[in-house]
Amino acid sequence: MFSKDKNTSTEKFISNSATLISAGTVLQGDLASETDLRIDGTIRGNVTSKAKVIVGPDGFVEGTVQGSQADIAGKVVGNINVKDLAALRVKSNVQGNITALSLQIENGAVFNGQSVMTAAAGNVVVMKEGEAIHAKAN
Repeated sequence: MFSKDKNTSTEKFISNSATLISAGTVLQGDLASETDLRIDGTIRGNVTSKAKVIVGPDGFVEGTVQGSQADIAGKVVGNINVKDLAALRVKSNVQGNITALSLQIENGAVFNGQSVMTAAAGNVVVMKEGEAIHAKAN
């Protein structure tokens, strides 16, 4: 009669869902999410996700954005730190530094800051002081 299966439909739904901060919502304070996070409202605080952070066209974040990926179509005033891809869409506006494995900036995006491209896990190069890097073109 009662199942001992621990993977209930509720648990499956939660693990595959995304968090949405809808337009008209204003959040003051830090936000952390285990899943994808879409921001169409305003957040004045740091945003952290273990998955993808999406700032929609009307979204605004004033604070640091951290996640596995960032897809920015709105405005971010603060640094963006992601493990993989940071994508700045056509009408996005980023005022801050970006640290990512790869950075994609579409024509029409505004980006004022510095970018740092990180190495992929497993491709990390450790150098001692005074060593030179020698690269050979294919």
